Amino acid sequence: MTDPADHLYLIEHQVWARVDADGLVTQGITALGVRLSGEVYMCRPKGVGVVVEQGKSMGVVELAKSIVSVKSPLGGEVVAVNPRLRDEPELVHRDPYGAGWLLRLRPSNLASETEALVTGDAIAPAMAAHARLFRIDE
Repeated sequence: MTDPADHLYLIEHQVWARVDADGLVTQGITALGVRLSGEVYMCRPKGVGVVVEQGKSMGVVELAKSIVSVKSPLGGEVVAVNPRLRDEPELVHRDPYGAGWLLRLRPSNLASETEALVTGDAIAPAMAAHARLFRIDE
């Protein structure tokens, strides 16, 4: 799966953010992140009204043998969570950049926080390097 070039990526935690036309940010787990994690049995993003910080937890996922905190690529106030994930956590696998999004937030410091994220032509080499760390051929 190709990582969308218009997204911003926190490579080390394999999460993405997309700044939408309304100024809000949609966030989720990358395809490589899903591949590294294995099957997601439960996905519980932080709730509406919660303020998340860049690099801190935006929710948890339950995997076959563990529960893992999903780090937020950007900070801000959660304004929506994906309601479908409650009954269909497999959406994270099937469509990580579409229907499998986790939450939307109102960013608190977009201009400075995006400096820590990867975008554009830098995405493919950064993802390939991360995959090599885990001996995964993209």
